[in-house]
Amino acid sequence: MSVPVIKDFYADWCGPCKMQTPILEALKKKHGDKVEVEKIDVDAHGALATEYAIRVVPTLVIEKDGKIIKRIEGVADLATLESYLKSFL
Repeated sequence: MSVPVIKDFYADWCGPCKMQTPILEALKKKHGDKVEVEKIDVDAHGALATEYAIRVVPTLVIEKDGKIIKRIEGVADLATLESYLKSFL
């Protein structure tokens, strides 16, 4: 069974994106191999950002088994992320 994947669409120039990074690091540290985090720079990967219809950074796309289960625009705190992932962790 695959683990949930959080795709973090960000940009280096984005202040809120810099706030999201330590939250995702804390999530990964707390849950280890039960969750995967992928950081995707929208400036370097424009085609992928277009494919996912990213309009705002940061945007988190949570996928499970290749299906999107949640999209979050803006900064999400640890408790919010855990609430979306609770049935998978």
